[in-house]
Amino acid sequence: MSEALLPASLQVLERGWLSSNNILGFEGETAALIDSGYVSHAAQTVALVERALDGRTLSRLINTHAHSDHIGGNAALQASFGCAVIVPAGAAAKIAEWDDAALLLSPLGQRGARFQHDRLLAAGDEFEFGGLNWRAIAVPGHDMDALAFHNPEKRLLISGDALWRDGFGVIFSELLDHPAEGSGFAMTRATLDQLASLSVDVVIPGHGASFADVDDAFERAYRRLAAFEQSTERLARHALKVILAFALLERRRLARRELPDFLAGLSFAQSVNARFLGYDDAALAEWLSSDLIRAGALREEDGVLVAV
Repeated sequence: MSEALLPASLQVLERGWLSSNNILGFEGETAALIDSGYVSHAAQTVALVERALDGRTLSRLINTHAHSDHIGGNAALQASFGCAVIVPAGAAAKIAEWDDAALLLSPLGQRGARFQHDRLLAAGDEFEFGGLNWRAIAVPGHDMDALAFHNPEKRLLISGDALWRDGFGVIFSELLDHPAEGSGFAMTRATLDQLASLSVDVVIPGHGASFADVDDAFERAYRRLAAFEQSTERLARHALKVILAFALLERRRLARRELPDFLAGLSFAQSVNARFLGYDDAALAEWLSSDLIRAGALREEDGVLVAV
């Protein structure tokens, strides 16, 4: 869907992986931003936002959730524009303590830049963004503290990673050694049910283009969830492929012979493999690399894995 279907006060900076989309809301001489991308793209994010501001002041930066690809530019934007940073209330403690494990940085082999938040946003809170009134909605599943934002007047949903055109973010909570209370599957289903009950004509997701074929997106999401519910192993395999593809997109190249040691250093990969798959280190590396090469996400050049 084209951004032309959005109100003029909203602009989506659609980003490719590794970064989430950045959503600007213009409010006269000021503007606010939702989500800030990955840390290695921070300088690019600052430049893109500065260009889009066109002389306006960036007053606020709001995060849908605290995964690396959504908060990685927070510190740089805060330093560049002096904006207030607003985070989901449930994520406040792990951000303040900069808990690498709770933020899924070290377990997934990802990076972040520590920042200070100024205010909290909780489910049920209402706020202005782009001259429109929005309500924060709890959307646990992919991230148990995540929020989505709904504007009933224009029938808009800023969904973060709770709903994409082709699914949703990895249900990490179902795979963790010590999951949050409640099943990740059940939470994801409840989140989809809640979002599907809203009046929505246009979804602005955390990744990919904004879209208007909302019913079709929900149908795809429910199908994907049902497939994972039928086989947690399938979810485990999907999650490991996602984190390796992400890692290679950041590193660009990794010798295939080094992959077993690389995976051995990721506590999430080791835990998921031990609990659901049962490969030895070499077999895990061989399956993952071969599967991603077949899928076209990686290619091999003289024994080196290269992100596509």
